[in-house]
Amino acid sequence: MTLVRHNTGNGHYYVLDGERADGVTTLIGEGLPPRLEKWAAEKTANYALDHWDELTQLPLSERHAALLGARWADKNRAASQGTAVHTLGRALAAGTEVEVPDYLDGYVRSYVSFLDDWEPQPELIEAVVGNRAVGYAGTLDLLAKVGNERWLFDIKTGSGVYGDTALQLAAYGFAEFYLDAEGVERAMTPPDRCAVVHVQPGHYSVYPLPFDAEVFKIFRHVAFVARSKPTIRFWVGSEVKPEAAKS
Repeated sequence: MTLVRHNTGNGHYYVLDGERADGVTTLIGEGLPPRLEKWAAEKTANYALDHWDELTQLPLSERHAALLGARWADKNRAASQGTAVHTLGRALAAGTEVEVPDYLDGYVRSYVSFLDDWEPQPELIEAVVGNRAVGYAGTLDLLAKVGNERWLFDIKTGSGVYGDTALQLAAYGFAEFYLDAEGVERAMTPPDRCAVVHVQPGHYSVYPLPFDAEVFKIFRHVAFVARSKPTIRFWVGSEVKPEAAKS
């Protein structure tokens, strides 16, 4: 019985006891209503305005494809940047010196300021966690002692902080186990506090999030909705004619 995280070219996935496991962020993304419609519309509209002349030179099908892909190119750049900051942050939290690319310098300096100001004593950094009873896996950012309390931090580098991160941290905090450096399962002890560290060029902010059994219960409901969606898609049957219904 094992949990393994497999990294791919554009992400990662988990295998728990030989079966593909649901990822925490995937469940939340599938189980909650999307909150990026306005962002997607704005990105597409802005791309069309900024590239109007070159778009008019394309065949209609290629123009359509370019507009469809515009928002994803921006989202992928942001995700790639976030991954790089996480990688550097992991090394810094462990006390390792790193070489920082110029375009990430502001983010890394802000993260260093967080480490200097809060002085977290790391227990787990980028640790893979799992829960067999609920059936999920994920990777937490940082579990550390601050003063007399154990804090579970999630590092965000996007433009904002959202409440559904509390569901993410509840799933990590109420995991049954984590994998140590040798890949051995160890019992997970829930943290005392949870928070988001919002890292931006030139500054950082720490926002507390609720962490209790009720938040974890909501995460399980969200996971149930996410897992129900494939079934719901097939609920509409074939059209029924009145003569068939009366026979």
